[in-house]
Amino acid sequence: MAKFQYTGRDRKGKTQGNLVASSKREAVVKLSQSGIKVTSIEEVQQSVLSKNITIGNPVKLHQFVIFLRQFSTLLKAGVTMVDTTRILAEQTENKHLRSALLDIEQDLREGNPFSAASSKHTRIFAPMFINMIRAGEAGGNMDESLDRLAGHYEKQHATQQKIRSALAYPVVVGIMAIAVLIFLLVAIVPTFVDMYADFGGDLPAITVFVLKASHFMQSAWYVLVIILIALIAFISFFSKNSRTKYYFDLFILRLPVFGKMMQKAVLARMTRTLSSLFSSSVPILQAMNIVEEVVGNEVIGNVVKESRDALEKGQSITLPMKAHWAFPPLVTQMIAIGEQTGALDTMLNKVADFYEREVEVVTDQLKSLIEPLMIVILAALVGTIVISIMVPMFDIFNQVNKQ
Repeated sequence: MAKFQYTGRDRKGKTQGNLVASSKREAVVKLSQSGIKVTSIEEVQQSVLSKNITIGNPVKLHQFVIFLRQFSTLLKAGVTMVDTTRILAEQTENKHLRSALLDIEQDLREGNPFSAASSKHTRIFAPMFINMIRAGEAGGNMDESLDRLAGHYEKQHATQQKIRSALAYPVVVGIMAIAVLIFLLVAIVPTFVDMYADFGGDLPAITVFVLKASHFMQSAWYVLVIILIALIAFISFFSKNSRTKYYFDLFILRLPVFGKMMQKAVLARMTRTLSSLFSSSVPILQAMNIVEEVVGNEVIGNVVKESRDALEKGQSITLPMKAHWAFPPLVTQMIAIGEQTGALDTMLNKVADFYEREVEVVTDQLKSLIEPLMIVILAALVGTIVISIMVPMFDIFNQVNKQ
């Protein structure tokens, strides 16, 4: 939210003050609703620390789906586009979406189409949304385009949630294992150091290793912190840099078990997006460009680009796909049948349904397999430290008994 300083007139005469709003336009609307006619308004510059910082899309996927459903319902009920936009801006709880909708409302009142107005807010409205809205405006079926978009994003959200749920358990257990390990090395193991020093005998190799690890954690823990920060920075750069992201995505797809799950999820997203765009009568070359941008994987995106190039040359869209290992025969065969029968959107939709079900099955299997595996790993870590502590103690007890 930004802070604005304004001057204006109300029923009592000249007035001035400060107001907090998402944008200048929203501030003017709020003041107008309060009976103040604004003569001047300026944003008050704030420090960096006081500003809201957002990373990625500021509107969550489930919030966007609700927005699309409400948008479609209002249009079907006969509400005008301008009034629909105003109503949605007033009722949405997301300040970024509210600010964008207020700007779009003003553009609509100036005679601009919704697609052109929304294209000014690319952080919120993706190219797919803008192009499907543009196609809906041209065909006079905006409500249908919005329904397709809502269905598309709902299924995309469901797939994302399944993948996150499959990955959440190992991440949580892994963090717990590291926390327990650090606690044992820092708080428990050091209490036995003096005892072993008084013992004076040769310690088992496993005990020596654990004692050295404990000493390192106490005296040089910051080295691990630096390594962790450097690793996170390296992965972040590696995954976002256009030159290296391809190899990062390739590595992800090649991972055992998890790679197959990610491959199916990306293929489901690719085919679902293409199907939604074709159903909305978006030109095929333009649709391929959009898919290349939103598919979220450089390996698959490069093949989509090659398929688009093949299409421009009059060749089959499946030609590059058949030559690439990431595209199973099911995908290429179904797309080829769709090309031949003129039902490409239907075939793509069936492929997307199939792979979304596959992702669901794989995630369920992963959760059932990972749970016992993580328990075994946690038990092995704790057990190693316990054994390293207990073995020398047995030797001490034996010596005491002999004496």
